[in-house]
Amino acid sequence: MTSYQLAQVNIGRIVGPLDGPELSGFVAQLPEINALADNSPGFVWRMVDEDGADATGFRPDDSDGMLLINCSVWESVEALRAYVYHSDHLRVLSRRREWFHRMPEAHQALWWVPAGHRPSIAEAMERVALVRERGSGPEAFTFRDPYPAPTVTV
Repeated sequence: MTSYQLAQVNIGRIVGPLDGPELSGFVAQLPEINALADNSPGFVWRMVDEDGADATGFRPDDSDGMLLINCSVWESVEALRAYVYHSDHLRVLSRRREWFHRMPEAHQALWWVPAGHRPSIAEAMERVALVRERGSGPEAFTFRDPYPAPTVTV
């Protein structure tokens, strides 16, 4: 039995302002895709800004006003993988190059958190930095190289 859940973060640099024509297709789909996540098996929580609809109001890097963050918590790697790659989310993901610049380095990370923990922006960015610096490991990993949840003996 585990008392851990999977946190995920991905960051991306948008190609234009959120209220501009370049991002209109992305912004228009956010409510639908966020509702899909919220209702997906294994979904636990997602980061939202003051508006409470999504996290597009956050800027995780003070020096880069075009960098967005998405962070959520899931019951398992399998639950997150099903949402990302086996739901209508894939339709939006396949168009990401229309809305986001290609990131030259790691832009996502997965890690295990105690059940009930909600990651902060700083914590999420630290996990991306770990993947960039060390590659996948127990503290931060990717879909390609997942690590099992810590075990708790009772």
